[in-house]
Amino acid sequence: MPAAPRIAASALFTPEEWAPFQARSAWVGPLLVAHCWTVIAAAVVAGVLIPWLIPLCVMVIGTRQLGLAILMHEAAHGGLSRNLRLNDFLGHWLCAVPIGASLTAYRPYHLAHHRFAQQPEDPDLMLSAPFPVSPASLRRKLIRDLTGQTFFKQRVLLPLAQRRSGSPKGDGAQTMSDSAHQYEAVVTGRSVLPFLAFNAVLLAGFVAAGVWWAFFALWLLPMATWFPMVTRLRNIAEHACVEGSAADAFRAARTTRAAWWERAFIAPYWVNFHAEHHLFMHVPCWKLPALHRAVHTRPQAAGMEVAPGYADVLKTATRRRA
Repeated sequence: MPAAPRIAASALFTPEEWAPFQARSAWVGPLLVAHCWTVIAAAVVAGVLIPWLIPLCVMVIGTRQLGLAILMHEAAHGGLSRNLRLNDFLGHWLCAVPIGASLTAYRPYHLAHHRFAQQPEDPDLMLSAPFPVSPASLRRKLIRDLTGQTFFKQRVLLPLAQRRSGSPKGDGAQTMSDSAHQYEAVVTGRSVLPFLAFNAVLLAGFVAAGVWWAFFALWLLPMATWFPMVTRLRNIAEHACVEGSAADAFRAARTTRAAWWERAFIAPYWVNFHAEHHLFMHVPCWKLPALHRAVHTRPQAAGMEVAPGYADVLKTATRRRA
């Protein structure tokens, strides 16, 4: 099986230039996890105190639930802490479990994606292969996301189907193929019970605070609607309609320039710098903007796929007529 093409850092940078990108921080990763939960908590409080803000809070919380998935992804690369035990604790218990995932199952699955990016063996190929699609097709997908159909399919029907078929637990299996979309947070049999236990404790906390309804309106609703939708947008932006990845390491993924509001409501924690991440997957996520600037001073970067924004990505992904 041919692996995706690679490039060495030494082909672009001197050892002195590359050294800052190799350095790992002991405190930035834990602070990012704390930041994510702080934003979620602040949005919950705002929604409870000012109910007319609930639609905005749903968007903020759903995006930070994606943020938890992104930080789990960072932990899969060992980027949340130099201490592997702390890295895995944060990535699993504070990022993966709350959104129904398993870091243990996700890590080998995701590293296989990096090894075979956009090759037939890539386990994420189904996320990008169907594109471009018609505008109507994408619209139907987004409606399924925002109405909770995608959530129900992945969080209820998939686990039930795995149990009936006797699928191995914790194998990072693909979700139903008709959606051509799955959460970065891979839902497995092994992750269902911790997910349910976490949500039971969370619900008990809301009940004890006298706002039981907020669990459904300000945690479960974002997870069932906005989270699937922005996850789909992320998956489309990262790999869909990027040609030439089989032969060129600079074409393995797309980077999307994100405005402040896109970072707030679609792409948190520098997830939009995906081309740079595929070039050098062990560079911590908070260093990707600097890596983007450094790579683009080199002539080799001229062929990289860089979109000016998520609206442009969607135009590219829907260029097929109905």
